[in-house]
Amino acid sequence: MWLVVVTACVACYLLKLAGYLVPERVVSGERSGRITTLLPVALLSGLVVVQTVAGPGGQLVVDARVVAVGVAVGLLLLRANFLVVVLAAGAVAALVRAVGWG
Repeated sequence: MWLVVVTACVACYLLKLAGYLVPERVVSGERSGRITTLLPVALLSGLVVVQTVAGPGGQLVVDARVVAVGVAVGLLLLRANFLVVVLAAGAVAALVRAVGWG
């Protein structure tokens, strides 16, 4: 197990080091600038969707997590404070699970 952890650490370090070796002209263009700006948003959105609706065996599951994410999105659209969004989403998920809906 430790071999896997150490190998992953070395691989991550080498990947980060490789980023410093890329010439600036490759990453400073207008097109690559747009891509690097939007890529984290796309990756985070995909992660949220997968963690929200993925069940065992790759099945889609609709439970308290979906309701909580919906509340969070609504509060973010209303420009609520991020701490309020997180606390409200957690409270809604707990309430939905306590009632037995998901």
